[in-house]
Amino acid sequence: MTNAQKPAGAAEQQMRARHGKALSLAQAYETAVALHRQGAARDADRMYRAVLRVAPHHVGALHHLGVLCTQLGRTGEAVRLLEQAIAIEPKSAGPYSDLGIALVASGRSDEAVAQYEIAIALDPGNVEAHNNLGTVLLQRKLPEQAIAHFQQALAARPNAAGVHINLGNALAALNRFDQAIAHYEAALEISPSSARAHKNLGLALVALNRSDEAIAQYEKAMALKPDDADAYRNIAHLLVKLGRHDTAVAHFQTALAIAPNDAEMEIDLGNALAILGRHTEAIVRYSKALAIRPNFAEAHNNLGNSLAALDRHEDAISHYRTAIASAPQLVEAHNNLGSSLESLERAEEAISCYETALSVHPQDARIHHRLGYMLRMAGKLEDSRVAFEKAVALAPARADFYRGLVESRKFTSGDPLLATMEELARDPSRLPPDWHIELQFALAKVYGDLDQHEKAFGHLIRGNMLKRQQIVYDEAETLGLFRRIAAVFSPDLLRDLRGYGDPSDVPVFIIGMPRSGTTLVEQMLASHPKVFGAGEIMELNKAAAGLGGSEAGGQRFPEGIASVTPMQLRKLAARYLGSLRAKAPSAERITDKALANFYFAGLIHLALPNARIIHLRRDPVDTCLSAFSKLFGSPQPHTYDLGELGRYYRGYDALMAHWRRVLLDGVMLEVQYEELVANFEPQARRIIAHIGLEWADRCLAFHETQRTVRTASATQVRQPIYRDAVGRSRPYAAMLAPLLEALGKEGM
Repeated sequence: MTNAQKPAGAAEQQMRARHGKALSLAQAYETAVALHRQGAARDADRMYRAVLRVAPHHVGALHHLGVLCTQLGRTGEAVRLLEQAIAIEPKSAGPYSDLGIALVASGRSDEAVAQYEIAIALDPGNVEAHNNLGTVLLQRKLPEQAIAHFQQALAARPNAAGVHINLGNALAALNRFDQAIAHYEAALEISPSSARAHKNLGLALVALNRSDEAIAQYEKAMALKPDDADAYRNIAHLLVKLGRHDTAVAHFQTALAIAPNDAEMEIDLGNALAILGRHTEAIVRYSKALAIRPNFAEAHNNLGNSLAALDRHEDAISHYRTAIASAPQLVEAHNNLGSSLESLERAEEAISCYETALSVHPQDARIHHRLGYMLRMAGKLEDSRVAFEKAVALAPARADFYRGLVESRKFTSGDPLLATMEELARDPSRLPPDWHIELQFALAKVYGDLDQHEKAFGHLIRGNMLKRQQIVYDEAETLGLFRRIAAVFSPDLLRDLRGYGDPSDVPVFIIGMPRSGTTLVEQMLASHPKVFGAGEIMELNKAAAGLGGSEAGGQRFPEGIASVTPMQLRKLAARYLGSLRAKAPSAERITDKALANFYFAGLIHLALPNARIIHLRRDPVDTCLSAFSKLFGSPQPHTYDLGELGRYYRGYDALMAHWRRVLLDGVMLEVQYEELVANFEPQARRIIAHIGLEWADRCLAFHETQRTVRTASATQVRQPIYRDAVGRSRPYAAMLAPLLEALGKEGM
């Protein structure tokens, strides 16, 4: 039997004071109200119902029991009780206002507006009705109307801290942050312990870039209300913006401990971890977000990003496709899908992906920009140039978009694009650092085309200096590695371990410094009907690191090689050959153009003794200047300072001299770039003979071969042989003193 069903006798029993005397109806009602105010909800509920059993039309009991039911989450009953109170006494403003609250709580905000308006019509100074109506209007994205009601509430009650906060929120919604701050501060004058006022003041300060003050307000909010997940989330977002990602991670973790089923917060934490390079942990957070919301497109997209960062591109592609299926308008997912397809050298699929994205977002300059690079890699140079031009036309302020365009054509005097670029470069403080770097390299290319070499070199110096500031490069460690490799791979070690590897003659390694002609040789070889050009395969780097594991005494490369077992060499070879065969199952020869493989020439010879190595050499000064003039997509940390670049070249040159001495004859062929471009066919025939194949005339038409080329030479290898790059450094000779000094012997 419920309270409502109890007989009148039971009601009278409840309407007795503790000393046993019966209470009058008025006393019982006053007792119920007192209990309600004290927070004794259960006792108040019983007393209100006892009053109503005796007097079913008691307006006060109906009204206040309705309020109590709203507070207890019983909104349906609350609405019924308040409507009864209004029916009995339709001229009282209070029940209308409280009915509005109950309707909002039950998700019926539109109906609530009418109740608040009636309450205000009956009592124009009703603070609660104005405040509540303003709150609903603000939720409905009508901040200007909301402001009028908050102001009327404050006119009636100037010390209402909550109304000051709400008015501040409405002003902030209109970007009137200075005024919003004044009201948050007014609220804190009235109620210094208001965590909500501190938190919202922090948000307004963030909008005005007053970050330190905002952090102080967030910290006060957290101290006052340590179980408010939003306060931790807010400070974490600000810390991410300030680049303080480690601290942001800690705050996101605290927020999730308070609100563990928040999918968006899981994404926030995942994003902060991803920025720190902690992608394995980020994957866990994105996966948790998807466990909460399986079709959350942003979570699928960001999970794809972390998988891609770990070279798990197939898995990444699956998540990008799911994101696109869930949210076709999510342009980032289209872009990222194209990027992963690029990484797998699935050029046509990547191009198709970007074109599909443009059918959804035809004015998105970022997609045109990425499409331009992909078309260039695929050899569609004119289409590539058009895509770059479209990107720049759509987003002329994107300083980072110009490099792709300037690399797609030669500039002549008077080109209006140069003035636009110079104007962007005039105030670097307006540009993100990466954009500024891209712009400096673009300007260097333009002035180089115009034969204004001093200006070109000035932009190269600035661009490289800015890039070097972003790079972590341990020169001593790197130069020491050259010496350590030569010391470990002695003639004795190579003799003792010879004969244990895999006899396959499929792999062909093209090695050398960047910009030394390796892409040209790769393109020529890939034009042969029996050769597949696989691009840059990073498998040897990973395998070499693995050889330093427990079986090799726990030493890193190269020292671990001294303890390598025949089984390990065979496993390494099998793993590497598997990665090659996955790209071209039936090719007789497969090229690997990962330039850093020159570190591993000795290891290659041990694991794959029948593999052939082609070493490209070019004039040292030309090589270094060409590298200095390129903003590489893959890490080349030694190329952004002329002195470091020259010293790196000397280390490389010394290591190659070592390989020349210790490798068996016939393993490594050395090709001089200048001879290659001067006498292409004889040199090309020499290379084809070195890898054990018969000559094919198609190798002379290498520029017509359609394949993806992902290096900085993607444009050049689409053209017939040209000799412009020989002696490239001569116009810059007077500016290259740091490089020449580092190279020694007048540039070697």
